[in-house]
Amino acid sequence: MSPKLVTLETAERPPWRLRPPALLAMGLAWPLARCSPYRLRRLLEIFSRGARPATEHEAERARGAVVGMGIRLAGPRCLERSIATALLCRLSGGWPEWCTGVSTHPFEAHAWVEVNGKPIGENPAEIAHFFVTMKVAVHDAR
Repeated sequence: MSPKLVTLETAERPPWRLRPPALLAMGLAWPLARCSPYRLRRLLEIFSRGARPATEHEAERARGAVVGMGIRLAGPRCLERSIATALLCRLSGGWPEWCTGVSTHPFEAHAWVEVNGKPIGENPAEIAHFFVTMKVAVHDAR
């Protein structure tokens, strides 16, 4: 089995007004990524309460801002990148569908965000090979 090559994504630096919220979302993503899956899901469900579904444009903009803020989340740190993207969308009032999944041949785990079932910033053909193990969509406050 040959190792999968990891490539760094590129994105332009976000506008000045978007940098502080992006840094905040990235700062929150780091400790959240270290939580157990159960706790992470519960926390993301809490964050998603009262949000409206994010638009594709909002999710692309948020992901671009997170990737554009530095090399740290432009590579293999998909869990932190996806959490930061979802949190940055939430800061503007929306929430994408946050997903994690696994593939068995070869074994891989991945995390991403999607809007209306469309993966944002990901190759849909690659995402199709993942079995979704966890999804956090807009959560009602009820």
